[in-house]
Amino acid sequence: MVYCPYSDMNNEWRQEKMDNSNSYIRILQASPNTPAVDVYANNTLIAQNLTYKSFSPYSTFPSGNYNMKVYYAGQKTNPLIDAKVFIPPGNVFNIAIIGLLPNISFYGIPEPNGPQNFGRPCIRFINLSPTEQALDLTVNGVKIFSNINYKDYTMYACIPAGEYTFRVYAAGTENLLSTISNAQLESNKYYSIYALGVSPLETMLISEPR
Repeated sequence: MVYCPYSDMNNEWRQEKMDNSNSYIRILQASPNTPAVDVYANNTLIAQNLTYKSFSPYSTFPSGNYNMKVYYAGQKTNPLIDAKVFIPPGNVFNIAIIGLLPNISFYGIPEPNGPQNFGRPCIRFINLSPTEQALDLTVNGVKIFSNINYKDYTMYACIPAGEYTFRVYAAGTENLLSTISNAQLESNKYYSIYALGVSPLETMLISEPR
């Protein structure tokens, strides 16, 4: 049912992308108690009024070091995050704002660097819930990801196209924390399932725009 080509193909895709010195970055606001924020890179606004569980559009970045700051939306004093971030060449990734105020930070999540042409949808699981408990994920009752800790993400696993129910459990238990029902997965697409929030745990199924 499940196979994972990502680890074998990643180097090839990355080499293709390395010919391009630019990288493509978007911001995810994943901190449940943080209100809308603005994000700046070297004093240039790259994400405006970003609310919890929302993504910014992709921005193009030449490789290099950046000073990235997060402020309450509409403000530009007393940054919530003030961090140095190195962006390597030829990459695509999310920078998530994680944790709980006042202790929030950036967390980078790489994305595939090329098209998906395996004829199946591919999924991964990302635990950004600041409860810091490990999680399991089942697909139509079959456990495919186990003991995923806070700030961990899995490799991609590819399954047949179709309709699925995803359930998230506290790791190693039958304690059901969140469900995504009637999810339609299409061939040749990447999907990420994000675990977010504290109590109750929330999940999002996001189609990666490759």
